[in-house]
Amino acid sequence: MEITPSILTADFARLGETLEEAVDAGINWIHMDVMDGNWVVNRTITFGPALIRSVRDRLGPEVTIDCHLMITNAEETWKQYADAGVDMVIAHIEAVDDFPTLIAEMQQVGMGVGCVLNPDTPAEEVIPLLPELDLVLVMSVVPGKGGQSFMPEVENKVRAFRAAIDEQESAGGRKVKLMIDGGIKDHNAAMVAEWGIDIAVVGSGLINDRGSIAENLAAIKVALE
Repeated sequence: MEITPSILTADFARLGETLEEAVDAGINWIHMDVMDGNWVVNRTITFGPALIRSVRDRLGPEVTIDCHLMITNAEETWKQYADAGVDMVIAHIEAVDDFPTLIAEMQQVGMGVGCVLNPDTPAEEVIPLLPELDLVLVMSVVPGKGGQSFMPEVENKVRAFRAAIDEQESAGGRKVKLMIDGGIKDHNAAMVAEWGIDIAVVGSGLINDRGSIAENLAAIKVALE
């Protein structure tokens, strides 16, 4: 299982150094949480395309960068993030009126397409889209609400996606990555890996004041063993 950091717990005054520290520790995928102050429950504003462009310029093309759009107008603004240099745009099924059209527009410019769903949204709303997606992100907390604990009740949803993705791939269909985000730490990383997760987003479990990124990543990798 691959680990990607969410940068929300980082000190933004030294974000470049923090991300280089992550890459030096062996991280090759960066997860960028974009909140517009409107869609998420706590009205948080994080950052936009300008910061993402700075991250891309700093890290270069070798590192995969996705942006998780927790915003109301992904259909109108996703191109700004594509132009900023992300490899994949991940939009919420709950916030997009016409997801098939959004997928088609992104694919026309070669953009990787991800779909994310909240903890209370059933897998059945996204599974029909799997033939056209590159990634599915299952939220294991409510987006934008800080201090939440990991929600183990998403297990059945994750396993449903894993089964559907494996069936699609075995039939020669598109390969789709399965990602989880919310409350992932060293104590539950092995559990979600066993569920079938390909990529885990880790925030405070990776970027914190209790240890270096390399030390925290090593602890997660030991737990995965």
